[in-house]
Amino acid sequence: METNNAKRLLLLSTSKLYGREYMDHAETETRDFLGTIRAVLFVPFAIADRDGYAAKTRERFAAMGYGVESLHQATDKRQAVNEAEAIFIGGGNTFRLLKTLYDFELLPLIRARVENGMPYLGASAGSNVAGPTIRTTNDMPIVEPRSFNALGLVSFQINPHYLDPDPASTHMGETREERLLQFLEENETPVVGLREGAMLRVESGRTILKGSSGARIFRKGQAPVEVSADSDLKELLTIVK
Repeated sequence: METNNAKRLLLLSTSKLYGREYMDHAETETRDFLGTIRAVLFVPFAIADRDGYAAKTRERFAAMGYGVESLHQATDKRQAVNEAEAIFIGGGNTFRLLKTLYDFELLPLIRARVENGMPYLGASAGSNVAGPTIRTTNDMPIVEPRSFNALGLVSFQINPHYLDPDPASTHMGETREERLLQFLEENETPVVGLREGAMLRVESGRTILKGSSGARIFRKGQAPVEVSADSDLKELLTIVK
C-alpha cells in the first residue's frame, strides 16, 4: 500500500451531488484538507469550456476563502505547477484530461510535487488520473491519449460515480459491477468503487474513506467488499502475492 507519508490527497467521486451546488457536499472536508493554504492551482483540462469551468471554480473557492489560478491560463504551465501551493484537478472527460496532461508533459512534474507534499484535490476525472491508469473510468474515449498510464499517486484504481446494480432494471447492458469484474479478469490492481458523495483521504500513509455513501472494493478472484465511512482501506487494497 502507500508508503510515502508526505503524500496528501483528497479524491472525490464527484464535485456536485443531486440537490446541492458545486462542491457543497465536500466543503467541510476540503477546508480541513487545505487548511491554511492561500491559493489552489486549478486544472480544467477535462472540460472544453475551460474559461467557464475556471470561473465557476474560482467563485466557489473564493467563498471558502481560497484563491484560484487556472493552469490553462498560465503562460508557463510547468512553472505554475512548480510554484503551486496545492492543485485541484476537476472532472469531465478523463481521456481528454489525460491527453492534455501528456501534451503539456505535466505528469512527471505533478507526480513529483505531490510525492513531495503538495496537496492534491481531485474530483471525478481528477480522481481517475490519480491512480495507476485510467482503465476504470466511465468515460467515452473522445480523444486518444499517448498512454492510459496516469499519475500513479495511489496504488489502486478508482471508479468514480459508482452505481450499484439495480435488480428492478430492465436494461440489458452490463452493470458497473460487471465491468469492474471484467477489468479484474485482466488486471491485478484493486478498484475502489466510489459512490456519489464518497471520497478518499490519503494522508500519513493511510487511505481513509470519507463521506456518507460508502464504497465497494473490488479485488481479483474475490467477492466485492462493502466499506463504510471512516474505514481504513489499507488491508483491502494491498495485493497479496
